[in-house]
Amino acid sequence: MKNKISIDPAVKELLPIAKKNKISTVWDRYEVMQPQCGFGSLGLCCRICWKGPCRIDPFGGGPDRGICGADAHTIVARNLIRMMAAGAAAHSEHGRHVVLALWGVSRGRFSAYGIRDEKKLLSVAQKLDIETENRDTLKIAEEVALKTLEDFQNQDHQTACHWIKTVVTDNHFNKLKDLHVLPHNIDAVVCQIMGRTHVGCDAEPANVVLGGVKGALADLNGMVLATELSDILFGTPSPVVTSANLGVIKENAVNIAINGHNPLLSEVICSIAGEMNGDAIDAGAPAGINIIGICCTGNEVMVRHGVPLATNYLSQEMALITGAVDAMVVDVQCIMPSISEIGACFHTEVITTMDENKITGATHVSFSEESAGDTARRILGLAIEAFRRRDAKRVNIPDIKQTAMVGFGVESIVAALAKLDEKDPLKPLIDNIVNGNIQGIALLAGCNNTRSVQDRSFETIAKNLAENNVLLLASGCGAGACAKEGLMTMEATEKYAGESLKAVLTSIGNACGLGGPLPLVLHMGSCVDNSRAVNLATALANKLGVDLSDLPLIASAPEAMSEKAVAIATWSVAIGIPTHVGTIPQVTGSSIVTDLLTEGTRDLFGGYFIVEPDPASAAGKLMDIIRDKRKKLGI
Repeated sequence: MKNKISIDPAVKELLPIAKKNKISTVWDRYEVMQPQCGFGSLGLCCRICWKGPCRIDPFGGGPDRGICGADAHTIVARNLIRMMAAGAAAHSEHGRHVVLALWGVSRGRFSAYGIRDEKKLLSVAQKLDIETENRDTLKIAEEVALKTLEDFQNQDHQTACHWIKTVVTDNHFNKLKDLHVLPHNIDAVVCQIMGRTHVGCDAEPANVVLGGVKGALADLNGMVLATELSDILFGTPSPVVTSANLGVIKENAVNIAINGHNPLLSEVICSIAGEMNGDAIDAGAPAGINIIGICCTGNEVMVRHGVPLATNYLSQEMALITGAVDAMVVDVQCIMPSISEIGACFHTEVITTMDENKITGATHVSFSEESAGDTARRILGLAIEAFRRRDAKRVNIPDIKQTAMVGFGVESIVAALAKLDEKDPLKPLIDNIVNGNIQGIALLAGCNNTRSVQDRSFETIAKNLAENNVLLLASGCGAGACAKEGLMTMEATEKYAGESLKAVLTSIGNACGLGGPLPLVLHMGSCVDNSRAVNLATALANKLGVDLSDLPLIASAPEAMSEKAVAIATWSVAIGIPTHVGTIPQVTGSSIVTDLLTEGTRDLFGGYFIVEPDPASAAGKLMDIIRDKRKKLGI
């Protein structure tokens, strides 16, 4: 199993320590689960009612229908769209939390927060058709918040959510409208999916899947509003140089890992850490407090503040096994329940903060926006006290980290391009796509998965596409993988980029005063920030007068794992982007659903799924798609 775990050298260094201390890791638990359920892997197990569970024989000769009469196609479709609903709920709940914070700020309620990017507020208000001239900033913020909340409350089925219209071309918006898949209300759409998949409801697989597509587009809507409003509250990312991998943990500091996806508490922790630095020094940590990021909360503070990223999802346990993390503070999503047990093997305080997300064995410190500052101080105090209990003999920090230049949101990319053409910033990018210097654009996104060698697929696909002069964007754990592997540096561009891509990135980098090229992979933020890539692509499509499905644009989630990834990949296809997944989806028990996702969606939306577990083969297929798109555009 050793060679089938991770390409991350820090992980490889720490696994023997875990074994020596008899600590079970995610890879140990994966191995124990083998062989995994074949029925579940095909999507053919139904547990929706207590007549079951039912399973369909994929080879014939056994049951071909569940007890209620549902066949394989209906069962697979229902299981799939319930995952989409859960993904949409996760992202939109994140978005709801942010918009309610903005609303509270507009009403003067939350002293720990404010409007950090007024320019972004005005831009967002314009997108939402809100008047801004000669109006008070907080009044504009209040109207933005209230109009956004309508996307959770609107009961008119004929009126689409406000935010979805801001992120797709008009042509594609009308296409989605004609197909009746535009969400009118995020909560209602999630509720409808759960209702229509109850026993005895929708049993036509294509209709079921289209209901899921509406849920996936609700997920996109929730992601867009979460990202844009977070920028208003916490600042819009701009390029910053930091570092990534477990070597960012410091032996002489109080190390606090922030893990999860919601930036509301982590922003305040970062702000108040400076105030309590002296307390950490007094406790015997000469380097004071060292905030490190894990998963997407880590990505959020990385792109805004340059906080170093310790690791991505699959190796979050490894941070604890260093014996030097004094507190791991978690919020929501992609947090392994195992961390409390592993933390207890050391001195580490594992601290949950959201009342709807607790872990047995963890310390719970309830978070609310009203008392965010006091909560952050209490958490920092717990971390400092834990540092006093640290056993120096058990500290094993891998001396492994990479430089990473991050913070490439749409605004910073446009600002960089403006150095080449101030009046028409997108023109240099479009010109270089048209002349072939840049063959296309790829978004590397998605999770880590024990079914893949951690990070290998991201690295393989990134290097292969870059060599073929494809501009690379990344988000979430994909961005974390690229950062850890040193692909977010000038040196990576020099080493791996094709000659024409290298020339373009060098030209932009020199114009920005970097003295060299932009990094090989542009870090756009957390997984919720996939919407940044869509905004950039839509701006290009509008500039060219084409649809997203016409652009030489692809997305890849080579290690997809979570229900959120299912929703993201589905809306990516629905807005017209060919989307690669490297994990075989749990749908192959139904030929109808499989064909619909890989072929039928191409006719409906222009986007479709490419399923290919081998990363080298996947890169080749993605390049073929880019070349075909270019040919159809006549470039």
